[in-house]
Amino acid sequence: MPTSVPHVPQILSLVASLLAGALVIAVRLRGTNKPTNLRKIIAPPLGMATGFLMFVVPAVRVPWLWGLAAWAVGAVFFSYPLILTSRFEVKDGAVYLKRSKMFIVIIVALLAVRILLHDVVERHVTIPQTAALFFLLAFGMLLPWRMAMVRRYRALEKTIPEPQRRG
Repeated sequence: MPTSVPHVPQILSLVASLLAGALVIAVRLRGTNKPTNLRKIIAPPLGMATGFLMFVVPAVRVPWLWGLAAWAVGAVFFSYPLILTSRFEVKDGAVYLKRSKMFIVIIVALLAVRILLHDVVERHVTIPQTAALFFLLAFGMLLPWRMAMVRRYRALEKTIPEPQRRG
């Protein structure tokens, strides 16, 4: 039996990563057609925060330093390109996400790096711990990105005269 045949969990992880990346791109592109608001900006990190419940299961737990490092990598290296490409614009008294040509390129590149890192990390820790570390990395990416979006949204919203505001 060849040892180079990937295991089912690895294939499922790869498929899930690819589907998640495609979903992020689709949602982001659709989001540029409708006005945005604070609720739409803060919902993803709030929804994702429920994932911290996974740490109730002992097999998923990782050392604090590893978790902090994963979160920091997401916050420092992965959120920054997303912050740079997330812009807003005012149209007809409402705030819209501005479509960025680089966003798709950045998301695909981040996905590729994540897939490559996943194989390296999985060699040193269990599959549940790998999932935990990548959850922390993703949350570290999402939270600063969305916080920057909230700041920009609020600043831009203040520039819209009250009688013209909608959404």
